[in-house]
Amino acid sequence: MKKYVALVLSLVFVLSFSTGNAFAATSLEKSVESLVGTPYKWAGTTTKGFDCSGFTSYVFNQFDIDLPHSSGGQSGEGEKVSKGDLRPGDLVFFATGGGRTISHVGIYLGDGEFIHSATNAGVVKNKLSESYYATRYVTARRVLDDSAYKTLAAVE
Repeated sequence: MKKYVALVLSLVFVLSFSTGNAFAATSLEKSVESLVGTPYKWAGTTTKGFDCSGFTSYVFNQFDIDLPHSSGGQSGEGEKVSKGDLRPGDLVFFATGGGRTISHVGIYLGDGEFIHSATNAGVVKNKLSESYYATRYVTARRVLDDSAYKTLAAVE
């Protein structure tokens, strides 16, 4: 019986760290989860309503990271990250107005998912693989240093 309990506990421990979402939430996930459903508001920067860059600025401000209030401005912050090297907390950028001009930003959560404030839905989670976002993806930026990342990605 002790071996069985130890095996189950080990499995729970491993799964909680390998999935990131199944049993435990990171500081980032916990900080943004309560914001899902917040309405979209042009130029919004508060929990009464966010635009996309107002949302990302608000979230990162909770971790003492100051970002410009524009998706284009945010796309010049930090260091460029390839899509294959994304980690939770990276900013992901899209060209939603056609062409390659950045006009939208969200925060990568892991497992191909990001959170953002969409004009038609407010704060929502989507997959980068969804056709709308996959065809409009432009780049990603890492604004968190390793120390900030460890705090943000810490399992709580």
